[in-house]
Amino acid sequence: MARKSGDKYRAIIEAAVKVIAEYGYHNAQVSRIAREAGVADGTIYLYFRNKEDVLISLFRVKMGEFIEAGEKEIRACPGAGEQLARLIHLHFANLEADRHLAQVMQIQLRQPDPAIRRGIAEPLRVYFRLIEEIVRRGVETGEFRPDLDVRLARQMIFGTMDEVATCWVMSSRPYSLVAREGAVYDLLHRALAAGGA
Repeated sequence: MARKSGDKYRAIIEAAVKVIAEYGYHNAQVSRIAREAGVADGTIYLYFRNKEDVLISLFRVKMGEFIEAGEKEIRACPGAGEQLARLIHLHFANLEADRHLAQVMQIQLRQPDPAIRRGIAEPLRVYFRLIEEIVRRGVETGEFRPDLDVRLARQMIFGTMDEVATCWVMSSRPYSLVAREGAVYDLLHRALAAGGA
């Protein structure tokens, strides 16, 4: 199998995002992904074992890029509240910037296949640790309530962002996902803040 990098690999990942978003995972044919990427059908199999591997790989690539860029910005924020606000902004802005990617991340990755779930688990764990780091920092600095269950708070934060993003993807009327970030931040920060601020 070819190394998972380079122009062709990247072209296949980008094509897979578009094709899977437009046709759905089950109806996205490898030949269609190859055509969109401008490569021969067989080239796909130099980089990926099967369509499942394409879906898992695109999630790992896209989530990895998002986390790498986001971590630097989030950690540069002075307080946990600012970090939370930045996290919400980046999460929503990343999805809003690429509707195809949003469709894949919010809808098509929700597959019952255990192999897909295992394949996307590690990048999700990295993201969850980043969210938990924000919560821990807020607790340690006194900005967030001292009695917070860090894992439960992370589930609440991620679950809220995820549901708001999924509703945006599925909505038949267009609106800005990023425009929701202030309301989401207020809701979450009030739930986490020391003294109920």
